[in-house]
Amino acid sequence: MTEVTYERYEGQEAAGQLDAFLSAYEEVYAEPPYSEGPSDVAQFIDHYLFHTQRPGMRLIIARDGEDVIGFTYGYLLPRDTGWWANVDQVLADDFKREDGNRTWVILELAVREKWRRRGIAAALHAALLKGLHVERVTLTVRPEPEAAPAQSAYASWGYRTVGVSHPWEGAPFYKAMVLELAGRPARA
Repeated sequence: MTEVTYERYEGQEAAGQLDAFLSAYEEVYAEPPYSEGPSDVAQFIDHYLFHTQRPGMRLIIARDGEDVIGFTYGYLLPRDTGWWANVDQVLADDFKREDGNRTWVILELAVREKWRRRGIAAALHAALLKGLHVERVTLTVRPEPEAAPAQSAYASWGYRTVGVSHPWEGAPFYKAMVLELAGRPARA
């Protein structure tokens, strides 16, 4: 393994990087509990290209030499988000309030198998959040045992579970998690 490098892309610049990390996405998400196939990958591509148009969009790609070994991306939750409506717990109105600058959402954070348990996910996460001026970060993680390493990593980074999210009919269930950044806890 050579020195791992981290590249940051913002906004529309991130759209042009899809081909750079798509094979890593396909590899990681073919594994359980995701078990994604070609139609899932096509749906991801559509969603990703839409996400690159969101305010605050940021992508980080990790490379070992020329090899893409991981990636993460996210954006600011918009004022009119339905993110919190998908959570099964009753959340306080103040907790659910968004203004377009309050909460950063991480949509994907993935590291190819050969490079796991080397701190790369933590470095991707840190690079993604570096310089953000938000109160909190949210993400979802699958609850299955195969996702236990991701669940443990998020908990060790300070995330707490606020409920179970079911983002659309037919979607899997996810643990919805929040990391407070502004020094004051948001009440769930």
